[in-house]
Amino acid sequence: MTTTYPVTHTDAEWREMLTPEQYQVMRRHGTEAPGSCALLHEKRAGRFLCAGCDTPLFETQLKFESGTGWPSFNDPIAGSVETTVDRTHGMVRTEVHCATCGSHLGHVFPDGPPPTFQRYCINGVALNFVPA
Repeated sequence: MTTTYPVTHTDAEWREMLTPEQYQVMRRHGTEAPGSCALLHEKRAGRFLCAGCDTPLFETQLKFESGTGWPSFNDPIAGSVETTVDRTHGMVRTEVHCATCGSHLGHVFPDGPPPTFQRYCINGVALNFVPA
């Protein structure tokens, strides 16, 4: 089944719009190296947007230090992300992707802190930060 998203591009257009690392992560479901993201320790008030379509995805106040090497959040902005089952690498995980353009963002795990107990573990290259 193919899902149609509000923002779509051809593969060639995605390759031109994104850096090679962003393309690998966001369009090929890759993972950036842990600890490699400049946004990992970003704490200023603001929003984290999808690097593929500028949809606001996460707010700084729901970001926390998970110790995993990837930006982690308790919860996304309502309606901004969708999830699917990811059965790659011999595991069953919940993949998180942008609800507007379908780009792979990361995964969500049920081991986060209160209040949601969720850890949205997101590849930093899939995000842009806009300070408040």
